[in-house]
Amino acid sequence: MLTIHTIGGYNEVGKNMTAIECDDDVIIFDAGLFLPAIVGVEEREKIPTEVGMRALGALPDDLVLDRRNLRSKVRAILVSHAHLDHVGAIQYISDRYNAEILSTPYTIEVLKTLIADNGTKIKNRMIPVQLNGSYIIKGKRDYKVEFINMTHSTIQSSMIAVHTPYGIVVYGNDYKFDNTPVMGDPPNYRRLKELSKIGIKALIVDCLYAADERKTPSEKIARGLLEDVLFTTDNRKSGIVITTFSSHIARLKSIVEFGRKLNREVILVGRSLSKYVKAADKIGQAPFLKQANLVSYRAQMEKALKQANKNKGRSMIVCTGHQGEPGSILDRMVRNVLPYKLSADDHVIFSSKTIPTPVNQANRQELETKLKKHHVRIFDNVHVSGHGGREDLRDLLKLTKPENVIPSHGDTEKLKAGARLAVEMGYKLNKNVHVLFNEHKLTLA
Repeated sequence: MLTIHTIGGYNEVGKNMTAIECDDDVIIFDAGLFLPAIVGVEEREKIPTEVGMRALGALPDDLVLDRRNLRSKVRAILVSHAHLDHVGAIQYISDRYNAEILSTPYTIEVLKTLIADNGTKIKNRMIPVQLNGSYIIKGKRDYKVEFINMTHSTIQSSMIAVHTPYGIVVYGNDYKFDNTPVMGDPPNYRRLKELSKIGIKALIVDCLYAADERKTPSEKIARGLLEDVLFTTDNRKSGIVITTFSSHIARLKSIVEFGRKLNREVILVGRSLSKYVKAADKIGQAPFLKQANLVSYRAQMEKALKQANKNKGRSMIVCTGHQGEPGSILDRMVRNVLPYKLSADDHVIFSSKTIPTPVNQANRQELETKLKKHHVRIFDNVHVSGHGGREDLRDLLKLTKPENVIPSHGDTEKLKAGARLAVEMGYKLNKNVHVLFNEHKLTLA
């Protein structure tokens, strides 16, 4: 029997967690946080415990596995990539399972960093698997799992394929089809096509932007947008503050390189940035760090910002705060509680897009209102998404030819948009394309 258990990420954007039950074995995909519930936690001194995180509504309700008598059957937790809405809950819930944790080397390093930063330990063995590599999970049966190279907005992202006696289950959260990435290789189309010929029983797939009638542009486009803003506007005497996703290593690489071309000292500020960049550095994926000043401790940060404030034209600040998070570096700058004072004609560049949740949108609007009081120049959406649009999803379905499609990573409307496209391509709703909610289960064989 092959059953899919939807735990998180089917009612909301984030909190991603899915389990597949194959006879007497259970394998988990991802264990992520619901980020709107913990806005600002990354910049706080004290991180909540598991009980506190559950109370905040930040964790997927994996207790459903207890209610279904499945917890003791969990053999492995497979993590697709390093974003907190996919990996962030592991440090809080993994001790509940006698299971190995597998992911790509960068994601494993990020997880180790998160655990160390929280001052905790986990009992689970963490196993790095190289991109396009495989591993055998031992249970009542043996299961081959593959981490297939996929492009996204953080490095070493993967689609995960689990080979079961009932067919292959492919987990496709998150993805985009970027044939010219700034870092890493293009998607492994060849392997996905090979798996389609073997036969994919189910594709669990990111539908965050399935309603957007577009193909998501390459990261090289974002690099071009950033270059255009930095090199075609008059910023010789102005301060430059860039805010982007801490985990977007390719974007940070571009920012540092452009900063050096402008003959500015690049200062990377904030605990969250430090975590992700140091994790990349540990696996040799952050050579740009040699050309930047990474500061995270308060005294270190205040000293660097005070110095940069004296001659704004000689520095570039890269910091957290693109979602308007209270307590982030940019938020503190706007409130004048840091020694870098924003003033007229300073450039504030959002190399990001607001994550589409009400909390983020409200926070971001409030931040921009405060920014405008400083009379800075705002450059918004200097960015391309890491998620595929409707036409990327169409290409993925054509490439993989799954027997069943399970939309994920979004609220009901986003999942329905993915389902509508599948129906348009010949799938039948409730027969081989399934719109599910959290805590549903679907038996496929």
